[in-house]
Amino acid sequence: MIQLLFVVLVAEAAVATVLLFKTPLRKLAMLGLDRLKRGRRAPVAVKTVAGVVVTLLVSTLYSMAEISARAGDPEAGGGAALSPTDQVLFSRHLLEASLMGYTLFLALVIDRLHQYIRELRGLKKNVEAVSKQNKTLEEGKHGRSQEIAKYQEEVATLNEEMKKLKLQVQEKTEEVHVAEDKALAIQKQSESLLLEYDRLLEDNQHLREQLQSIDLRLSNPS
Repeated sequence: MIQLLFVVLVAEAAVATVLLFKTPLRKLAMLGLDRLKRGRRAPVAVKTVAGVVVTLLVSTLYSMAEISARAGDPEAGGGAALSPTDQVLFSRHLLEASLMGYTLFLALVIDRLHQYIRELRGLKKNVEAVSKQNKTLEEGKHGRSQEIAKYQEEVATLNEEMKKLKLQVQEKTEEVHVAEDKALAIQKQSESLLLEYDRLLEDNQHLREQLQSIDLRLSNPS
């Protein structure tokens, strides 16, 4: 389970990184995401997978709460620190919950990046179309002296629309930058999470050795 979540997390981080930079790979990623969203069965499958991950996350959090409650239950021998077995289980559940949370967050970041890039492309095309129309109107003013006033009004309207579109492009660009910063931060956190996973594996091995030592002592009392 943990290995699968790590693979999914690394794959999502790679897709987010590809979307951050304007390269041929970004076009391929955009095409893939477009087909994934426009298909008939794909959106249902994605929602199903997301629902399963959320369910597993809730189940993991519930298991962590049970372990914490068991440690504080006097009738269950609690009231003190967690036993080595509970510590291992709690650490594993914590790692799984963290991985699932980061996976869902990265999926949301990728979805937002895809939407912002599509909107940014559409706005740039609109700005280019308005600029061409504006240029055409300005060239036509010299040959139509009787319609100069009308053209000037149309040009002023188009200029206002172009300013609005440029402002929208600027806002979407800022949102893309924010999403890029979040994606980079998540990528750094995933790297630190890999280091934490290695540390937890070492702690798990140490705890297993302690459990084996305790079992030996209990089976061979002096």
